[in-house]
Formats: sequence, C-alpha cells, structure tokens
Amino acid sequence: MSKTNGKPRARRPADLEPPPRAKRPESLTAREQEILELIWAGFKNKEIGQRLKISVKTVEAHRSNMMKKLRVSNTAQLLKAAIEGGMLKIK
Repeated sequence: MSKTNGKPRARRPADLEPPPRAKRPESLTAREQEILELIWAGFKNKEIGQRLKISVKTVEAHRSNMMKKLRVSNTAQLLKAAIEGGMLKIK
C-alpha cells in the first residue's frame, strides 16, 4: 500500500500491472525482404530497381516502409534491426 497524506491507500489495478512491452515490429513483405537482402549485399537503389525491374521510387518507398516498421532512421540502423530481429542472416 502507498501512503497519501500519511494514510495508506489501496493499490489500484494500474499499480499492479507490469509495464507495457515495446510493440513488436511488423513483419516485412516478401518484396521488402528481397530489397533488404539486396541492400545488405551493397546494391544502390538504382541497381536494386534495375535488378527487380521496378522504379527507383518504388525501391525508395519499400526502404521507407521498412524503416518505419523497424522504427529506424538510416540504413545502418535498418540493417542492424533486421539482423537483431532475425530478418537478415549474416553468412
């Protein structure tokens, strides 16, 4: 029990609940996974687009979506989060 003004007060349910866990990132689509692996291999957006026969803008959109899902702001963080999340295997 906690004290308020010297008097004990009953614990509320919120006091008993564990802190909320961080929301688990969404999973990547098959295309995002494919692009992630090409980023890991060192390809630039233009090269990825040519390889997959999609526009650079589409590659950029997929990269942006992955970064939002993993809550990161740059490519290094994207790759780190993907490795830590088991989405990318280091060979």
